[in-house]
Amino acid sequence: MSDYLFNDSHIHLTNYVQEGPDIRDYLAMMGDRIKRSVLFGLPVQQFWSHAEMGDTPPTYYMMSDASLYYYSFTDAYLAMQWRSLDEASRARFEPMITGFNPADMYAADHVRRVLTTFPGVFCGIGEFSVIKEFVSAKIAGEKATLGNPALGRLLDFAAEVGLVVLIHTDIERPFPKKGQVPIFAHQTKELFMRHPKTTIVWAHVGLGRVVNPVERQAEIIEDAMNNPDLDHVYFDISWDKVANYAVESPEASQRVAGVINRNPHRILFGTDCVSPASTQAMLDVFHLYDPVWNLLTPEASHMVRFANHERIFDEAKRRTREWERANVPALRGEAAA
Repeated sequence: MSDYLFNDSHIHLTNYVQEGPDIRDYLAMMGDRIKRSVLFGLPVQQFWSHAEMGDTPPTYYMMSDASLYYYSFTDAYLAMQWRSLDEASRARFEPMITGFNPADMYAADHVRRVLTTFPGVFCGIGEFSVIKEFVSAKIAGEKATLGNPALGRLLDFAAEVGLVVLIHTDIERPFPKKGQVPIFAHQTKELFMRHPKTTIVWAHVGLGRVVNPVERQAEIIEDAMNNPDLDHVYFDISWDKVANYAVESPEASQRVAGVINRNPHRILFGTDCVSPASTQAMLDVFHLYDPVWNLLTPEASHMVRFANHERIFDEAKRRTREWERANVPALRGEAAA
């Protein structure tokens, strides 16, 4: 009988200075506890300003006032890490493209270029951020917005290929006024509705380090799940911060479990560990959810921990390989055969 506990639908192999474990070390951490995992780093690099930090390198974005910038080499690095594995090990990963600026009209072109340079590797894009507490303000250049045509062009291209889109965009600004209507909730809904053919996963259901659950958070999410115009959207409950919100009281755990039990096919679990150093770091996030796991039906628990990940990413792999056979010159003969 398998000892696997979950598939990890949200984890970062590298951190804000593009450092992390070798993929073989991460595979060893997964062991017989984590069956499959997405594979992506972080799309941005923290600038090391000697004027500010001297000879002390910042390793996290909150350690420095210097800007963040998009780091496109992350995609080539991840592709080569994945390619270094044997076939059986490769099958345990879902590699994702992240090294693009979602405010750039050329973002979709970057994704196309990565797919044609590394065919057979990637099946999604993300996690990338549009609106993220503290991070958005630090990014050099034009800031991403939910209505930017560059983002629309990117999501349209993802739909053409069949790529999964894992997007982080906050449901609200930090520290809103009491009773304030969530400022970004409507814009996020409109973005998702403009792209009905794109498979979208909303990271952390819009929550953050200081973006707390808004008034009627559970109802907002469940209303979206019940909206037939949003049936292409899935909801990610990754991150220990999100888990803490979900289990802060017995009532909160009951509320979250109720939403999951009624909509088990729409939710994905991930740890959101960054540059993981041990198996225990990932298991700690999983077990934070124990009060919720204990309230789920066996079917709902299996879907959130395993089946949804496998269904969504297996289909993305199938569609992306099909697109590559039609669009990568070296593979066209294979498609004809």
